[in-house]
Amino acid sequence: MPDYKIIIMKLLLTFALSICAFSLYSQRDLTFEEYNPKSTLVVPGDSIKKAKFPFIDIHSHQFNMADQDLSTLIKDMDAMNEGIMINLSGGSGDRLKGQIENVNSHYPNRFGVFANVNFSEVGKPGWGEAAANQLEEDVKNGAKGLKVYKSLGLRDQDTDGKRLAVDDPRLDPVWDKCGELGIPVLIHSADPKSFWDPMDGDNERWLELKTKTGRKRSDTDPASWQQIIDEQHNMFRKHPKTIFINAHMGWYANDLGTLGKLLDEMPNMYVGIAAVIAELGRQPRFAHDFFVKYQDRILFGKDSWVPSEFPTYFRVLESTDEYFPYHKKYHAFWAMYGLGLPDDVLKKVYYKNALKIVPGLDKTLFPE
Repeated sequence: MPDYKIIIMKLLLTFALSICAFSLYSQRDLTFEEYNPKSTLVVPGDSIKKAKFPFIDIHSHQFNMADQDLSTLIKDMDAMNEGIMINLSGGSGDRLKGQIENVNSHYPNRFGVFANVNFSEVGKPGWGEAAANQLEEDVKNGAKGLKVYKSLGLRDQDTDGKRLAVDDPRLDPVWDKCGELGIPVLIHSADPKSFWDPMDGDNERWLELKTKTGRKRSDTDPASWQQIIDEQHNMFRKHPKTIFINAHMGWYANDLGTLGKLLDEMPNMYVGIAAVIAELGRQPRFAHDFFVKYQDRILFGKDSWVPSEFPTYFRVLESTDEYFPYHKKYHAFWAMYGLGLPDDVLKKVYYKNALKIVPGLDKTLFPE
């Protein structure tokens, strides 16, 4: 008669070995998405939770500021030494007025609001003049600049259903009005060039394109990356009396040599560093020299309002720390290094350049 205890023990042992084998196999078969090792490198340095100097975030989005309890924002801003937040999602007309009224009633010197233009009716007779007049009214109501979303050049169409090019001459009255009023235009055109490149093993944004499938583009969806970028630069050149803040460093943070040539060519173009800190943090020496050379043309910005992500920006700009992590693997799977910028450069990036080109900001919040 068989010994059932021995049989059961053998079955349990076989099951346990199978579990161990499966576990080992699973660990050896990690996907790229799952593989995210913690560095064993031990070097000096630590997170910087508060900026060395008060700063102006030139690139923030608050979509319901008219009804918002701003005290919560102020608490987070104070904790990291943010002097002024620029809300780029102001809208126009009554929506803009509602946001500015709430700001002025509670914290009039801590926020700036930019207006937006609706391009959906381009093609109607008199659109340019009407849009410029509305923008002038918005500035009278307190708008401190104009924000142009990436939909211009990507999704916006005229009344005939054709793609609106960034340099469409029918938009000229808007850019001219900004120059006349002395307000800057913060404009986002296109997206990282990798979104247009083949989605293969050579594409640094492969993980992002896999997890955010709607970001993949082609030369006909709706135009090539270079075409959209060239349209933007053509528009800058055509309106030299208007100041343009090129969001995300114009998507040239990974090619600072070319960006420097563009800055030399177009003195009315400034750049914001929102959402490209990962590019800067992987080239600390070259980026350091770039910031020193173009210290009068670079503005601090973050884009999405996630207070826990600001320390990465402070650490890249202020420290000389080595090999520390970025906060979004799908943006950058590499590590960061600090640029160690001099104080006089930091002050310009953090607030002086913004105070120079954005009218009506409270300068008393910042050191000389």
